[in-house]
Amino acid sequence: MTMIIMRYDLRVPPSDSPAAGVSASGQYGAMLDQVRWADRIGLDMVVLSEHHGTEDGFMPAPVTLAAAVAATTERIGINVSAALVIMHDPVRLAEQLATVDLVSKGRTSVICGTGYRQEEFEMAGLDFTKRFGVLEETVRVMRDAWTGEYFDYLGRRVRVRPLPHTPGGPLLMMGGSTPVAARRAARLKCFFQSANDDPAVAEAYNDECQKVGFQGFVILPPKAPGFVHVTDDPERDWERLAPYVMHEARTYAQWQRPGQSSVVHVHNSTTIDDVKASGVYAIVTPDECVDLARRFGSLTMHPLMGGIPPEIAAESLGLLESKVLPVLRG
Repeated sequence: MTMIIMRYDLRVPPSDSPAAGVSASGQYGAMLDQVRWADRIGLDMVVLSEHHGTEDGFMPAPVTLAAAVAATTERIGINVSAALVIMHDPVRLAEQLATVDLVSKGRTSVICGTGYRQEEFEMAGLDFTKRFGVLEETVRVMRDAWTGEYFDYLGRRVRVRPLPHTPGGPLLMMGGSTPVAARRAARLKCFFQSANDDPAVAEAYNDECQKVGFQGFVILPPKAPGFVHVTDDPERDWERLAPYVMHEARTYAQWQRPGQSSVVHVHNSTTIDDVKASGVYAIVTPDECVDLARRFGSLTMHPLMGGIPPEIAAESLGLLESKVLPVLRG
């Protein structure tokens, strides 16, 4: 069965941007309306992302928002991807995630990351060069915390209660795009979500899992679009959505560090034609959407991407419900 994902980062472009026009409170409210709808019609997962201090207000508190999603839904999975765990006190983060896991009754999962924007590390007072060591320590602390027993952390005796709904705590995965990141995930005995489809990443992960005796699992993403919008008139909607598409594509391109790669980032995002040709963004008819779903096994709906107004998003989601899901799910 096709997995259908609702992804959110809730950016609100500044007033001088061609994509300006929505308010943060309006987008957050629309997002909660949309996830209630997604839960009701049986979509599979809500994915919440994290960055800090961006001009467009990229969501900085996905764990807080995950609690709101958990409280307003009953069955849909909730994934924080990626949670920039080193930006947070690990004990407090363990408490917050345990709370979300309790509210969601075990529907929560987390892909742990370090982040890569230098500005975020400076704002947090963190040493960028030590980020991977901090990541490993944070994962260990959270796992210790979710036993519910006392443990030592920085010379203090610490205990986290109540226990999460999920024994041992919500599922922690690791994200990354290199063989080094994959080996780190295996050493930490975490499943690994690769940001690209490089087979060397999977080979490194499986090799390290064998060395440490861990029955791991690596997910290599298909080269599927990271944004799908359903419409009866793709040409019209490419024109309508161009400001929002370009806002996201250009900001992601500006943030990438040398050697970093991802199947959902456009490396040449100079013009809308460049972005169209990348295949990362798909503005398609219902029939074309069905074809995408069958080809890749998943659809990523990012309905408020780049500041898309809720009323335009509603048109796409309505067609998904009325013309795509009946074909995919009978």
